[in-house]
Amino acid sequence: MKILIADDDRMSRRLLAKTLQREGYEVIAVDNGRLALHELSLPDAPRLALLDWMMPEVDGPGICLEIRKQRERPHVHIILLTSRESKEDVVAGLEAGADDYLTKPWDPSELTARLRVGQRILQLEDRLVEARETMRFKATHDPLTSLFNRGIIADLLARELTRTRRENSCTAVMLGDFDHFKGVNDEYGHVVGDEVLREVARRLLASIRSYDFVGRYGGEEFLIVLNNCNSHQALARAEQVRIGIAGHPVQTSRGPLSITMSLGVLSSRDWDLQLDWATRGKLRNMNAIPTSDPISETQLLTWTRSADLYSYKSFTYNRLVEAGGVEPPSEKRYGSKPTCLAQFRLFRQPRSE
Repeated sequence: MKILIADDDRMSRRLLAKTLQREGYEVIAVDNGRLALHELSLPDAPRLALLDWMMPEVDGPGICLEIRKQRERPHVHIILLTSRESKEDVVAGLEAGADDYLTKPWDPSELTARLRVGQRILQLEDRLVEARETMRFKATHDPLTSLFNRGIIADLLARELTRTRRENSCTAVMLGDFDHFKGVNDEYGHVVGDEVLREVARRLLASIRSYDFVGRYGGEEFLIVLNNCNSHQALARAEQVRIGIAGHPVQTSRGPLSITMSLGVLSSRDWDLQLDWATRGKLRNMNAIPTSDPISETQLLTWTRSADLYSYKSFTYNRLVEAGGVEPPSEKRYGSKPTCLAQFRLFRQPRSE
């Protein structure tokens, strides 16, 4: 284990270093407080420190005060070395942030015993931090897929929309669910269904950028939040996601299974589309990527939480339907399948065969 020794007395510093090296410590020795602060501020800083009280530039208590300000860093167990024995001095050192003190001249056996106590304290703290992070992960992530759970992904969406409004940028939201996933569970069992969910979650994570978010919204439903992404970019990203899911069978314990996903896509820019018609009935066809813009932020959050994005299911398999245009429908090719760019503001869209 690494340990820092800070002492301006050369002889004392060398004696401390040799004693601790014999005990198996990796010793870093400096001769003033400024260098000690630098070493303790590095990413791989020692977790144990022996600091002389009186040093040039910054004294031992001053180092303690500066280190304790760095609340996000792992705890450093600090032992002050001092020839001061009055209770007032001891209290002052401990209140500055020291964990322990040792009076000079120090005894080697007492020194190593106090360092072992420091190691036990650090190990206990590390276990507590690990337990805290485990509890935090369980509270914020879905236990099956390890994606954000519904509450957290909805909160992240709300925060992102607030940022989007403040910065006058654009956010896109994709809500997707598997096509006929109930049939997978019915035919192959829930164990295979869980394998499919985990694999698709992995593919979704691989398809987003480091600053995007993806969470499990429901049973087989996933919500993706794309930062700084306009409607055209979101449409292309959604098509990539759809192909990433449908393009390769999922390997399961019962063999490979072909899975498809339908996605609804919304852009935060220029939302003015009314939702009253969308609740009149759910479109039944699968594996499509319809998009719509725009609606209000309140409507988006309400719509997302009530899963009304499923109103934007398309009319045939492997079709991509874009909303918001005024031109008549046209066709584009995505792979070997035709893609219909239709006008979603029409309440009745002819079925495309």
